[in-house]
Parts: sequence; C-alpha cells; structure tokens
Amino acid sequence: MLIAPDIEMRRATVDDAQALADAQVRNIDHLRATEPHREPEFYTAEGQVSRLDAAGSATWVLVDKAADGIVVGRLTLSGIVMGPLCSASLGYWIDGGYAGRGLTTAAVEEMIRICRDELGLHRVEAGTLTDNLASQRVLAKCGFERFGMSPKYLHINGAWRDHFRFALLLHDDPPSHIPK
Repeated sequence: MLIAPDIEMRRATVDDAQALADAQVRNIDHLRATEPHREPEFYTAEGQVSRLDAAGSATWVLVDKAADGIVVGRLTLSGIVMGPLCSASLGYWIDGGYAGRGLTTAAVEEMIRICRDELGLHRVEAGTLTDNLASQRVLAKCGFERFGMSPKYLHINGAWRDHFRFALLLHDDPPSHIPK
C-alpha cells in the first residue's frame, strides 16, 4: 500500500531483517529519547528476526521505493488478543530524515484500517512519553483519545518514564466468532 508517492507500507518479513537493523542503527540518536536501551544484538539482522517472530505481534515497514527500498519506519502491533477483547497495542517510529512529512499519520491511519477491516479488532491502544508531543499529535489526528497516564511505565533513555495512554474504538460489532 502506498501511503505517499514513493513510500510503501507493507507487512514485514524476515527478508526485511537486515534493512530493519540498518534503519535502527541509522536512527540510534534520533530514537534515543523515546526508545528503551537495546542490547547490541538488537542492531543485527538476527536480532530483528527474533522480533519479527515474536508471538502475539505483527510488524509493518515503511519503505522508500525511490531510495533503493530502505526501511524508513516501523509499526508494530503487540499484545494482539482476539475473542471478547479483540485488541492490540500499537507502537511506531519514523526515520529522523523523514519526520515532519505526515508519513507517520498516514501509516497510523492505514494501520487503523488494517486493524478494523483485516484483523477484526475492536480497540487499538498506544502510549507516548508525556513530552512526546509529535506522537501525541499523530494519535489525535487519527482519532485516538487519551484515557490515562501510566506512571513510570517504561524504562526509556536511562529512567522509568511516565506515559500517556490512548485508545481508539474501531467499531461496535460483536467479535467475528459471535453471531450478529
């Protein structure tokens, strides 16, 4: 799916592992303030494969088709639960050289469509550091509502950091396994 003229969003595969590792290395400084400490293996293709294979999660990549197909962003659904909950948590980041172009908003909008129309989810949650205004703007533009704050939620950049919590209800239909 094209979310911009040269930017494709697609489900990640193990073939993307090296490009994901390269993107993480390229963005270490850009992501430092919002990402947890990562072990050196995380920045390798093998480390990325293990993340792609994690149970209960699914990853999409943003690829710049005009720049030799480099990965310029990542979206991950984690904690995917079906049944009566039909929910997942959304995480995302964009390459520092691509920030401010509306790509993250377009990607989150497409992820919302995928969650609703393809996965049948009812609810998507996301969290941001309390000072991550750019990410909060993305979520607001995409219809997420802030529902709370989790004190010392994640260990980010050397300290336990508070996070605002957001949710988006996608529909009010019953879960697909329950007759309408």
